[in-house]
Amino acid sequence: MDILLDYATLRVIWWGLLGVLLIGFAVTDGYDLGTAMLLPVVARSDVERRVTLNCIGPVWEGNQVWLILGAGAIFAAFPAIYAVAFSGFYIAMLLVLATLILRPVGFDFRNKLENPVWRRTWDWALFAGGFVPAVVFGVAFGNLLQGVPFSFDEDLRVSYQGGFFDLLNPFALVSGVLSASMLAMHGAAWLSLKTEGVIRDRARLALTIAAGLAALLFAIAGVWVWSALDGYAFVSSPVPGGPSNPLLKDVQRVAGGWVANYGRHPWMIIAPVVGFVGMALAVLLNVARRELTALLSSGLAVAGVIATAGVSMFPFLMPSSLDPHASLTVWDATSSRTTLLLMLFAGVIFLPIILAYTGFVLRVLRGKVTAEYVENNSHSLY
Repeated sequence: MDILLDYATLRVIWWGLLGVLLIGFAVTDGYDLGTAMLLPVVARSDVERRVTLNCIGPVWEGNQVWLILGAGAIFAAFPAIYAVAFSGFYIAMLLVLATLILRPVGFDFRNKLENPVWRRTWDWALFAGGFVPAVVFGVAFGNLLQGVPFSFDEDLRVSYQGGFFDLLNPFALVSGVLSASMLAMHGAAWLSLKTEGVIRDRARLALTIAAGLAALLFAIAGVWVWSALDGYAFVSSPVPGGPSNPLLKDVQRVAGGWVANYGRHPWMIIAPVVGFVGMALAVLLNVARRELTALLSSGLAVAGVIATAGVSMFPFLMPSSLDPHASLTVWDATSSRTTLLLMLFAGVIFLPIILAYTGFVLRVLRGKVTAEYVENNSHSLY
């Protein structure tokens, strides 16, 4: 066990598990966020809006477990990342939390009154609860790829030199719109599966438009990273099994540094290929009215886009634009070996349970949500 799961191996495993948790959140809660974003587009009447909301009403709370798992994993496995992120992205995270809070409030309060203004107000609140987090998550990834302005002193106390509006730079905004369009595509695929009639038809059109926009922005972001965005590279590498001290290495900014990873590890090209192929398949299968496989393809596209960011940066997790030597990597930003090992055992036990429960819930709740069903169960549904 000590040989198979040494410190360096555990660090790589937890890098992979962090990616799995982020992808799990984006794929499951992503179609919730996408559905909320599409609410003003696919639903024109109050009944249509109720049908749309009840497509995600039974599952959105459970899907947010992945967000909690991801945040908990970062806190326990990568405490330095957690500390810097909550310093640098504090206002952005508060914005995400505030808009996510609108979701349960919107679901619970929307139908308390039949007043059209009341219901329309909560509809827009639910839209914000889907759109704002999707954009902010993309903006965060865009800033990670560019580097975050932080540094450490000799006692490893973090200092962050940026502000909220510094996060809203051109590349990060492109990443934010890419994230929103990608999740809108995923939400449209979910609505195509769960609805019928005009809502399904509008969702199919929305899927095609969102997937096309996501593919275009993904390509633009890739060209931008290749041609105009500096990456980071080691001058002297940290010891993979060494202490978690980010100041024990030398790092420099390098033009095309992220793209160079694909030269060293050609298999990484699988990630962006999966992203593009997933988007194309989602559109083609959607046109062919194969809703379930279109949804699976959409989820594959989401996974491919997120994985592309992760493998492009490996082993960097949070580069520092202020002091490149302070950049946080897989090799120097983790908890102790004992912590990683104990958490791995817990993950091996509980992650399959969560996956099985998610699958069970989706199976039980399979089928279409219709206007007739919503009207006949008006007092028990959203």
